[in-house]
Amino acid sequence: MGDAEAKNIKMAAIFQTPIEESWDGAVHQGCIEASKELNVPYEFTEKVGAADFKRVLREYAERGFDLIVGDAFLAGEEPVRRVAKDYPTIAFAFGSEYKPQEPNLSVFDNWIHEPAYLCGVIAGRMTKTNVVGVVAAMPINEVNRLVNAFKLGAQSVNPKVKVKIAYIGSWFDPPKAKEAALAQIEAGADLIYAERFGVFEACKERKVLAFGNMSDQHSLAPEVVVTSACWNMKPTIKYCIESVCNGQWKAQDLREYSMMAKGGAYLAPFYEFEKKLPKEVIAEVKSLEAKIKSGEFIVPIVETRPLSD
Repeated sequence: MGDAEAKNIKMAAIFQTPIEESWDGAVHQGCIEASKELNVPYEFTEKVGAADFKRVLREYAERGFDLIVGDAFLAGEEPVRRVAKDYPTIAFAFGSEYKPQEPNLSVFDNWIHEPAYLCGVIAGRMTKTNVVGVVAAMPINEVNRLVNAFKLGAQSVNPKVKVKIAYIGSWFDPPKAKEAALAQIEAGADLIYAERFGVFEACKERKVLAFGNMSDQHSLAPEVVVTSACWNMKPTIKYCIESVCNGQWKAQDLREYSMMAKGGAYLAPFYEFEKKLPKEVIAEVKSLEAKIKSGEFIVPIVETRPLSD
């Protein structure tokens, strides 16, 4: 894309957590891939606390970055909205549970409830105890959405299934997530959706199967990770860069670029579980996946806090 080079487009990202954390990691990976493909310089800062968020944002704005992206949830929300107002000619695209802000702040989120639903279908079919679990960060909309989808997927094929749900109150606390997973295993859970890091360690110790979240996490624990509900931010970031280059940037909700139909969400491969899962379960999931992509089947969006059974 020559336009990006000709206009000297530069992109920066600001992350509250380490980029090894899966949510910000997915955004970072999307930035890397899109910037390489479109030949756009990319810089980022990770582990930016609430006290420094506004300062780091302003530094990037003052240095002439044309597109600034990142994670605004909770601590970043007020600084992003204030700084975006002060720099109306710069394009801002941030993860947020709130609406876009005219004229230049677009919002995105991980809309991986669709592959999470498919993970639920697998869990509902494969559980021997009729108890499955989810260990998640905190009960905000984007987390509730995928927890509810997982639960609905499991219940759609197994009305007897009980779903244990634990919120650890943090984006990144692996020891606490492990502890929550162990408690669910003690309560009978034999498959756990790992919305946060730390769950796989418990599952490996107790030989319980798990589902990854945000990225393909098979390599982290190949013996227990059946598949992962993945978020691919490249379509979103690519759209953002192209909009800036074409002079068509506007404040909008970018959700469609994070869903399965546009490649923004997907179910990871099964790897060795391709042979371990029953053929009929794999066929059922593949069929449902095709229906979601075509729009024939709509996964419900439920953002209320789910209750643990």
